[in-house]
Amino acid sequence: MTKHLTLHTRTTAAGPVLELVGELDHRTAPEVRAVLPGLTPSPGQQLVLDLGGLAFCDSTGITVLITARNHALAANATVVLAAVPSHLDRILRIVGLDHVFAVRRTAQDAETAWHTSSG
Repeated sequence: MTKHLTLHTRTTAAGPVLELVGELDHRTAPEVRAVLPGLTPSPGQQLVLDLGGLAFCDSTGITVLITARNHALAANATVVLAAVPSHLDRILRIVGLDHVFAVRRTAQDAETAWHTSSG
């Protein structure tokens, strides 16, 4: 069975949004790593990873989420996980990453929270 991941990007006033749909694993992780350099937020902005369409995420996928966080931090920005599926939320809690990532219910909530905190 071929594993697929579709990436959609957009830019908001709060910063770039990367929507991941499909499976984030060792086969598809390089796709996400490849788009990160083009999604550098400005200082004070945020990089939102919209995970609502993520059907599967293995340990390599978790590493990519951490890579995205490091990418945002290097730009003096933050990273926000939006619409985290319950299966991934559970893993993040088990490994303690729920204390590392800001999580919002939706990408829109992440943008609204950014506007509230920056304005």
